[in-house]
Order: sequence, then C-alpha cells, then structure tokens
Amino acid sequence: MAKAKKQTQTAEERLAEALVLESEQPYDVPENWVWVRGLSCLQPMTTKKPSGETFRYIDIDAIDNDNQVVTAPKELLTKDAPSRASREVREGDTLFSMVRPYLRNIAYVDFGLADCIASTGFFVCRPVDGISSRYMYALMSSSYVVDGLNAFMKGDNSPSIRQENILAFAFPVPPLPEQNRIVARIESLFEKLDRAKELVQSALDSFETRKAAILHKAFTGELTAKWREEHGFGIESWEERPLGKCGTLERGRSKHRPRNAPELFGGCYPFIQTGDVAVSDMYITEHKQTLSEVGLNQSKLFPKGTLCITIAANIGDVAILSYDSCFPDSVVGFLPNESTDVKFIYFAMSVLQSRLDAEAPATAQKNINLKVLNEIMLCIPPLSEQQEIVRILDGLLEKEKTVQELSSRIEKIDHMKKAILARAFRGELGTTDASEESALGLLGVG
Repeated sequence: MAKAKKQTQTAEERLAEALVLESEQPYDVPENWVWVRGLSCLQPMTTKKPSGETFRYIDIDAIDNDNQVVTAPKELLTKDAPSRASREVREGDTLFSMVRPYLRNIAYVDFGLADCIASTGFFVCRPVDGISSRYMYALMSSSYVVDGLNAFMKGDNSPSIRQENILAFAFPVPPLPEQNRIVARIESLFEKLDRAKELVQSALDSFETRKAAILHKAFTGELTAKWREEHGFGIESWEERPLGKCGTLERGRSKHRPRNAPELFGGCYPFIQTGDVAVSDMYITEHKQTLSEVGLNQSKLFPKGTLCITIAANIGDVAILSYDSCFPDSVVGFLPNESTDVKFIYFAMSVLQSRLDAEAPATAQKNINLKVLNEIMLCIPPLSEQQEIVRILDGLLEKEKTVQELSSRIEKIDHMKKAILARAFRGELGTTDASEESALGLLGVG
C-alpha cells in the first residue's frame, strides 16, 4: 500500500522543525538571535553535470587552506570528467570539505568561479534568503563549526563527515543588519591582521635569504677573507676532506632484547630519539625517554659534545649533545678529532641537510648508511679559521632567536582570527542592536 503523503505543515510545526531547543543550544546568544538547524538555513545542494568540450573543476586539492581560497581549478576534458564532478556552484556559495574537515579546506565562491563544477567531497553551503552569504562563509570558517563537525568524522583512511551532519548542526543566526555589521567588523579586523602578518612574513623571508647567503659565504671562504688576510692565511689553506677524516662516526645502539621490554627503560640514562634531534636548535637539551641499567648495558653512552646526525625519518637533522646520552641506530654520533671544531661541522652539515634527504634511496622508510656519511666531502679550513666562522655564525643564530619570536607572532595572529570569529558568533563584537526585530522573521515561519 502506497504511503500517504505528508500533510502540509502548520507554521508552528515548521518553526519547531527549524529551531534548536533551548536545552540543546550550545551557548547563549543575544535575545533577537535564533539557533537553527542547517536544514533550515541552507538551501538543498544542486547537481550539474559537465557539458561542452571542457569544464572547470574544483576538487579539494584546489583549495589553499591557509588562506581559504580556490587557487587552482582544473581545466578538464568533459570526456575525462571524474564521477565526483557534479556539485553545482554559484556566486556566494561556501565550499566546505567533508573529507578531513579539520584541514579547513573551505572557500568562498566569487564571480570568477561561478561557472565551475565542484567535487561531491564538498558540501556546498548556499544560505536561504535573509542570511548573508558572507556571514555564512565566516560562520563555516569558525572553530565552532569546524571543531563541532569534526566530532562526527568516521573512517580511517579518509575520515569524513556526512551531509546529514551539517544539516542537523546548530547555527546561530542574528537579524540581517546584524549579520552585515558582523561581516564588516570581521573583514576590517582581518584586513589589519593580514597586513601585520605580511610584514612579519616579509621579515622572516628576508632573514632566511640573508642567512642562506651568509652560510654560503661561510663555506666558500668569502666570509673570512679579511680575517685570513689579517692572520696570514690564504684560501689554499682550505682542503677538501671526507667527514670520516674529520673525526669518528658511530651509530647508536637500540637492538634491545626483548624489544621494548619494560625493564630496559625508566632509569636515569637519557635516550635521545630522532625527533629530539629534529626539534632542537644547536644543542639537545631535552629528551622524552630514559634507559635503565639493563638498557644501558645493551646500548652505548655517548659523551657530551657529540654531534648527533639522523640517518632515518628526518634525514640529516643535526644537534649537539649537551649531556651524556644514548641514542638508537637511526642516529649517528660524530666526535671531532684535534683539527676539527664540532660546531663548524654542525653548521656545515646543516647546509647539507636537504641534499642528504634528497639523495636517500626511495624505500618504504628513507635512510642513509654510515658509509654515505663517512664519504661526504667538506671544505675544511684550519682550526683557527673554523673557530672564527663559528663565532660569526653564533652571532647569526642569536638574531635567529629574534626571528623565531617573529614566527610565533604569525601563530598569534592566526589565534587572534579564531578568537574574533568565536566572539562574532556569540554577539560579542560590539555590533549588536537589541532594538532590531528577531531573526525569527528570516525563517519565514514566525
């Protein structure tokens, strides 16, 4: 027997379906705002199939998720259209990736993208009449929405959310004039923050360029040309020498038996991991794991001043031990001979890091061996000139600490943006007008 069609809903029923119960509202908003489900504030998505000889396609890779813009829609032959190419987009839509939403692949569709077709990996957020498209874009970009929807992710390889999660989600909606004021306020504040971020990034880029130039001069002899003249040396005093002739290289030991047995760990002997080398500046000053006496007997304690070089995972990372420590065989320890300054080798190997990583065999886990390290050729000046180069480069590193503080400012700017969005959708940006009519009227059910 055919199921009877549902009778036309009354205004009260439509209102009850649209609004979020007070007990389910995530937080308080001004009195003339309303909490509504996505089903009531977003239009149904529409389908559009590719036609003609070619079409422009927006997949998730086309989104620059740092700046939340579409940067590279693909021009595809219609005959080669992927099956996922079927989401119609219009000017004013917001694309929200349902695949790994925590990556924030979110973008606003402007006039120049209105002829594109998007992947079904996106939810196309097209607000109903009475809700600003720019307001909806800002709302979908907020941590409240992104983090809230992340909670519904399922799957291991490509964790995703479903359309139903967005349609059932609770959205705060103010009166339309308030939406416009919020958008204007957000865009004004973001413009100032973006300008500040550009200045900081420019300073960072400028420093990195200068640093690379100084390091190049250091290891070609140009940096200390005047020093050599003053001390009676010539560039012929430099010689090309393999790293193995500058000191001794020895792999760490981590062949513990039985592997990961509790009795091997938890003692007083530091056990450095490749990650500890990677996150260190020049010196390793922290470690997360220790060995017991049992573990030490199956390892080796390298002395303070040993240069650690990673040969697996992040290949070529370097740092100097600031205390005696053990480390696994994925780390090589270098101890200089009497004609070599360990800090000079540290700087020299820092320059070679990218080359070592690029030349590592492309295996399941990239690595290089001890033979490769022993044969790396370096241009080595006399010890006194090595020490002068180190003195100059130490000064450069002091400046780098200041630059790292600049880098933290960029993170602070990003946090400030999130905080602004959080306040915006609580009605805390100073834009509210309690005299305006309730946003209920926007739903067409009040």
